Amino acid sequence: MTVVGGGVAGLSAACALAEAGLRVQLAERRSYLGGRASSFLHPGVGEVIDNCQHVLFGCCTNLTGFYRRIGAADRIRWTSEMTLVEPGGRRSALGASWLPAPLHGVPRLLAAKAFTLRDKLALGRAFRSLLRPLPGDATESLGAWLARQRQTEGALNRFWRLVIASALNADLDSIALPYAAKVIRELFMNSAEAGRMGLSTVPLGELYAPAAEFLRQRGSSIQYNARVESAAWDEESSRWTLSTPAGPLVSDYLVLALPFEAMARLLPHLPPAEGAGRLAAQLERHEHWPICSVHLWFDREITTLDHAVLLDREMHWMFNKGRFQPCRGDSGSYVELVVSASRGFAALAREQAIAQAVRELAEYFPAARAARLVKATLIKEVHATFGVPPGIDAARPPSVSPWPNCFLAGDWTATGWPSTMEGAARSGHLAAEAVCRSLGEPRTILDPDLKPRGLMRLMAARAAPVGSGREQPGAAAKTI
Repeated sequence: MTVVGGGVAGLSAACALAEAGLRVQLAERRSYLGGRASSFLHPGVGEVIDNCQHVLFGCCTNLTGFYRRIGAADRIRWTSEMTLVEPGGRRSALGASWLPAPLHGVPRLLAAKAFTLRDKLALGRAFRSLLRPLPGDATESLGAWLARQRQTEGALNRFWRLVIASALNADLDSIALPYAAKVIRELFMNSAEAGRMGLSTVPLGELYAPAAEFLRQRGSSIQYNARVESAAWDEESSRWTLSTPAGPLVSDYLVLALPFEAMARLLPHLPPAEGAGRLAAQLERHEHWPICSVHLWFDREITTLDHAVLLDREMHWMFNKGRFQPCRGDSGSYVELVVSASRGFAALAREQAIAQAVRELAEYFPAARAARLVKATLIKEVHATFGVPPGIDAARPPSVSPWPNCFLAGDWTATGWPSTMEGAARSGHLAAEAVCRSLGEPRTILDPDLKPRGLMRLMAARAAPVGSGREQPGAAAKTI
């Protein structure tokens, strides 16, 4: 059994299959695991940094299930509070109260100084509308829907464009309404547990390191620096042979857990098959959106907050990594500033981007003005996520591929989730389920969603989801 790709999708598939008793060989083109959720030693600053800050939420059941499987769940710190900071330093906190869902967040929202009364009424109007089911063939963009919901500029700029658009890493007009509705329901409405935010207390490379030992203990292996150049299927022996610079890899079953652009490059080097043309057309419809992160080291502490949402400027999020990653062992401050869905910022030169980040940071945290900047770096993750515009579901294939004994995984496949680590983990679990079904040993690997709590238990049945993320056994093609 070969899994190609050592990102979250490939790791979750490989570990689930190894746990099911299969001997897995994982082929990763890099010398480390994690894919787009990885860390590396940056030569310019001499620090191990993540390629971008990644967060998870309580509703990410398959990602947390994967962490539990490999023994990394205790490396996540959970919080139920989100702090919004305005230029000048004024703060507002969003979070849960004792009220039942979906009302648990209302007291904090009503008390938030970041929103005017008109903003709060507009947000309440939109949230109430999301309690009603969406049309099954909804093709409206989030931007168009928000216009119909008469959202104020404050609600648009300080909530929708920041919290939601950055969560989905795209402009409001480039987001399909069902995906935005899913984010709102999961993070703010279904339950307080679903909306909890988790942060890794170690660099991402350490977070995923236990997966290698997990596989080794179960008779499986990882082939690093193993870029798959082509794949051939032998009908007589029912076996795949993968060509890599280090030599061939042979196996009975194959899971291709690649980003969509890597899958598109491999496609011409796979055997001809009915349905391959349709898959190629689906891959062509996907588009990347960038995420930029500015890493800053100061000689002193500039804030006691672990993280914050930054309002009204180019920077979107602040993560005080020196505080929630004790391994840093630094008496100063190490903060990471994240800019989502901003192609303009991604186009800036390194010096311009860092200068803007330092300048804006001081607007939120005045202590930064007196602090000395020790070192800094800019990371541009140009291929961070794929977009979820209206109609994208038709371009998301199921786990079953056009080729025999070959299955697909990746956040871009039909998971029912947008481009997130949870979507990647789900895709890996779905592919593992499909392999087990093909072997005649079906098993449930996909972790179930958290059930709505409180009043949402009564309302959830009326709110149509984007999709279940589980294809029917033996289905050749299915979209969400």
